[in-house]
Amino acid sequence: MQRDSIDLGTVKIPRLFRLYLIPTLLGMLSLCAVTATDGIFVGRGVGSDAIAAVNICIAPTMLMMGISLMLGVGASVVSSIHLANDTPRAARFNVTQALVFATLIVLLFLALTLSSVEATGRILGSSETLMPLVKEYMPWIFVTSLFQVWCGIGLFVVRLDGSPKYAMWCNVLPGLLNVLLDYLFIFPLQMGIRGAAIATCISCAVGGLMVLSYLVLFARTLKLIKLKMSLTSLKLAIRNIGYQCKIGISALLGEATMGMLMLMGNLIFMKYLGDNGVGAFSIACYYCPFVFMIGNAIAQSAQPIISFNYGLGRKRGW
Repeated sequence: MQRDSIDLGTVKIPRLFRLYLIPTLLGMLSLCAVTATDGIFVGRGVGSDAIAAVNICIAPTMLMMGISLMLGVGASVVSSIHLANDTPRAARFNVTQALVFATLIVLLFLALTLSSVEATGRILGSSETLMPLVKEYMPWIFVTSLFQVWCGIGLFVVRLDGSPKYAMWCNVLPGLLNVLLDYLFIFPLQMGIRGAAIATCISCAVGGLMVLSYLVLFARTLKLIKLKMSLTSLKLAIRNIGYQCKIGISALLGEATMGMLMLMGNLIFMKYLGDNGVGAFSIACYYCPFVFMIGNAIAQSAQPIISFNYGLGRKRGW
């Protein structure tokens, strides 16, 4: 991994952008393809009601992903500037604080939503017919949010550390594993929608652990660091997190908007067309991310380059 790392300070910007864009785009598109394949397996192996139940559970996870993108963007921008100013320890503190804060947010989310899965399902628009499937799927897919948040923040940091190819494999390998496990759990083992959720949880856990192992063991500069527990350190952490949220709020709003559209779509389709309407709506939701991820890949590829050069005070490319 060190051999393939990219130096933001020495590589020319056009080539630097290509080095970031290609693996980032491939990783994100492969993840979208796997998500669509996941929907095919669930539809073929369990039925249309299962696809509708999956869609009922997805909107809150998009909010969690939005929080991770907000902190990922914020931590990456702040860390880029610190690296440009030759203060790597401050960059490590910001990365670690973002990951710890996001983990606490997800744990609070799990405590609130999984204390009563049935009540959460009703709030999200589940019908009585779909409720048994929702209760099988929701606990596993909500727990998956923890690993997705680690990836959502960690992949920004891995790219900033100069390893976009490793970040790509953190998307591709879990995606391929998800396809394999989906087939195994849904068809030979006949585990139904719970099997699909467990497959997603396992594959995302692999991706999350790949990211954390890189940040703990292999990172060139941005390794995780032990946080101090004093009152002064806590105040500084709150200040840093607030600054990161301010920078990355647009990423949260974008993801939260899509989650809200999905939630309102589920509620409206359930009211007027019932379970079949939600199932049909969910098919469209599987393929929309393909367009979004292209723009997202371009933005995530440009971000570390822009932030690093901003930190250096450079206003023109070279």
